[in-house]
Amino acid sequence: MTVAFHGWTDAVLDFYDGLEVDNSKAYWQAHKQVYDEQVRAPMQALLAELADEFGDAKIYRPNRDIRFSADKTPYKSHIGGTLARHGYVQLSADGLAVASGMYVFATDQLARYRRAVASDIPGEALVRIVDDARAAGLTTTAASTLATAPRGYPRDHPRIELLRMKGLVTWKQWPVEPWLGTAAAKDEVVEVLRASRPLTRWLDTQVGPADQQV
Repeated sequence: MTVAFHGWTDAVLDFYDGLEVDNSKAYWQAHKQVYDEQVRAPMQALLAELADEFGDAKIYRPNRDIRFSADKTPYKSHIGGTLARHGYVQLSADGLAVASGMYVFATDQLARYRRAVASDIPGEALVRIVDDARAAGLTTTAASTLATAPRGYPRDHPRIELLRMKGLVTWKQWPVEPWLGTAAAKDEVVEVLRASRPLTRWLDTQVGPADQQV
C-alpha cells in the first residue's frame, strides 16, 4: 500500500542533531527505528509521489564512504534522494534542499559542455536560462569550478563563468520552517524542479549522458 507524503516531524531534527553530537554505530543502532520511520519513510513517500513527473527515485545509503577521507565518521548528516530526470532532494537538521541538473560532468560530458558554452547560439541560450533561474531565486553551482579558464579557452571569453564550471545544477535550500512538517513541502520541491526544466533540457540536448567514468 502506498503511503501519502505528509511532511517530516520534529523527530528528524532531533535525530540529526543527535547524530552531529554522536556519529557512532551505537547511536545509529539505538535510533534506527526513528531513521526508518521518521526520516527515510517520508522521503520514500515524497519521491514516490514525484516519480511520475520527474522519474524513478533512489535514496542514497546513510553510510559515508570513508575509504579515502580523513573524516572517519561513519554516517551522513543528511538523507538524500535522486530522481531520474536530474532531480535531487536532501533533508538535514539545517532544513530542506532541492537541486536539478548535472552536479559533476564526466570527461566526455565536460568536453561537450564546454564546446556548447563556447558556441554562440547554445552558449547564449544557457546564459538566459541561468539568468532566469537566478531571477527565480535559485542558485547555480557545481561540484567544482576552475580558478581560471580551461585549457584552450581565452580568459576574457564572454561566458567564462560558465566555462570554468565542471558541472551545473540549480540549488535551493530552505531553513527549518513549520511547512516542513506538512504536505506543502512537496509543493516547494515541485516548484524548484519545474523551474529547473529549461536547464535540464539544455543539458540533455547539449551534453547528454556520460560515455565515460567521471
